[in-house]
Amino acid sequence: MKKFFGLLLIGCFLAGTSAAQTTEKANPSQNSAQNQNQTPVIRVPVDLVNVLFTVVDKKNRLISNLGKDDFHVNEDGKPQKILFFGRETNLPLRVGILIDTSNSIRLRLHFEQESAIDFLYNTIRPETDEAFVVGFDVEPVMVQDYTDDLDKLGQAIRSLQAGGGTGLYDAIYYACKEKMIYQPVPQPYLRRVLIVVSDGQDNFSEHSREEALAMAQKAEAIIYAISTNWSGIPTRGDKVLKYLAEETGGRAFYPFQASSLDEDFKRIASELRSQYSLAYVSTNTAHDGTFRKISIKTDKKGLHVQAKTGYFAPSQ
Repeated sequence: MKKFFGLLLIGCFLAGTSAAQTTEKANPSQNSAQNQNQTPVIRVPVDLVNVLFTVVDKKNRLISNLGKDDFHVNEDGKPQKILFFGRETNLPLRVGILIDTSNSIRLRLHFEQESAIDFLYNTIRPETDEAFVVGFDVEPVMVQDYTDDLDKLGQAIRSLQAGGGTGLYDAIYYACKEKMIYQPVPQPYLRRVLIVVSDGQDNFSEHSREEALAMAQKAEAIIYAISTNWSGIPTRGDKVLKYLAEETGGRAFYPFQASSLDEDFKRIASELRSQYSLAYVSTNTAHDGTFRKISIKTDKKGLHVQAKTGYFAPSQ
């Protein structure tokens, strides 16, 4: 959730009477008429719930020509009024590349590295977007912090080597908590995206799947997952990746061979440039830190809205 501060200009003389009288006493020579002409500015905090989302048809083709009136939003089952709506293609990106370097993906690591590098070169805009790289096996390791230097990002990805167990949940938890939660809330709004390349088979994390998901939701991070299971047989890890992605408004991809990786990364890049955004002020004004479920629907037949399933309300 993101806080904006609206400026309400109150042109009522009575609202500023006390301030004007104080000024006159401090500066008796100042013209009182000038004091009366000063318009007081009152800052009113307004809590906006921001949602980035994509729309696809039954063939998973992106739909980018819809308008505000084509959507309806519910929060915990209650209708919400959409205050802001737009198609977002230019919002700054903050991208985290999380690459599984456990023993289970040793033979596929090279293909994953090169595809991830191509993705960054096709997606990151210097001086606008930034990315970081985390490799993880038994624990997450930051190999390149936020930068828009594509050469540094490429070198960091190529430096990764396979070995060890898989701490997927710890890697997601770490990346979101340390790199994607911004205080104060960024202006303008930043699209925060995690690209997770893994088989989803966690066997070493201290944090649970739900703890990792909650941290991603608090960071407003969208997870796109690319499975490294090329067997063609769905696994528990594939289901985990699908769950994490869909709960945050992203998608999971299951390439059957190395050559498919490039297409999946291209699809992610395309979706990031074909998003809608909407914002509303929740009818639930309590600042209780609870998780609130969001549902975005469209009346257009055969279309599916891909969005996060909820957010954490502010705690104060």
